[in-house]
Amino acid sequence: MLRFLLPDVSESLMALLGILFAFAATVIATAKLGDHLPKDGGREYAHDGKLSAGKPRGAGIIFVLAFVAATLLFLPLQAERVIYLILIVICMMTGYLDDAAKTPWGEYKKGFLDFCVAAMVAFTYVKYNGCEVELAMFGVSFELPVWLFVILTIVLVWASVNVTNCADGVDGLSGTLAIISILTIYVLDLLRDREEDFALMNLVFCVAILGYLWFNATPSKLMMGDAGSRAMGLFISIAILKTGAPILYVLVALVLILDGGLGLIKVSLIRFAKIHIMKNVRTPLHDHVRKIWNWSNTQCVYRFAIIQIVTSLIAIYAVACQMGL
Repeated sequence: MLRFLLPDVSESLMALLGILFAFAATVIATAKLGDHLPKDGGREYAHDGKLSAGKPRGAGIIFVLAFVAATLLFLPLQAERVIYLILIVICMMTGYLDDAAKTPWGEYKKGFLDFCVAAMVAFTYVKYNGCEVELAMFGVSFELPVWLFVILTIVLVWASVNVTNCADGVDGLSGTLAIISILTIYVLDLLRDREEDFALMNLVFCVAILGYLWFNATPSKLMMGDAGSRAMGLFISIAILKTGAPILYVLVALVLILDGGLGLIKVSLIRFAKIHIMKNVRTPLHDHVRKIWNWSNTQCVYRFAIIQIVTSLIAIYAVACQMGL
């Protein structure tokens, strides 16, 4: 938006201002408004869940809106990106309303809303980008039928939203993992010479999360809640789609998938198929390592982050080698 008012300012300077604005706006707004957020009631079934009782939650509304504002003000705007921003805000608001509700929303209600958002992402992506999929580590690309591409994209987006949401439960964990995943995607965009303007959105989103982590580092003063985790999951799915190689999601978000996804699989199999698996494994995995392996919160965050960094470097190295870099 400011590009129209200040046409002589270089794009690189605008991008830098956007990055600084996203961080500063998140930090200042969180410091001023954090105490006015809904208060957490403590999660009965989570390890040490009751320790979070009384803390402000739903801080995702702050850093997501800071990201959206920075993007609209300082980065180039296109219809596709504006649609994604709207969907990210919708996803954030469904999470925030759940955070603020006296009675938590039901799983089916949230699952249906996630499906609607995922479908809108899928149709938007197909409209502006087509249905080509690349296996970036092998240099192979192919075109999928529209109906199949839409179905697979809905699955990817829905899964990303929910595994990221389920991985939120330790101070600083989901935010740190999301930053590593998004920065990995940014590097992959640079290596593969993808759309630069969307790659800049990755950096803006990362610094907005960093502004939140300033207050969420152990011991946390507040929590992102569903408002933040669901929006992060949605953004990661969109960002990996924009690389043109969505299968890379498995590597760039492996820890999020394992931490949050195993619990979804376990519960779904019990509920719908009466199949019991992983009986001796607590889910999410961050509860298992703290309760059974006696990891501290800090150890959990550091070790999960280290694992994700290693898998991210594998993805980056494999793509770079395939491209002869």
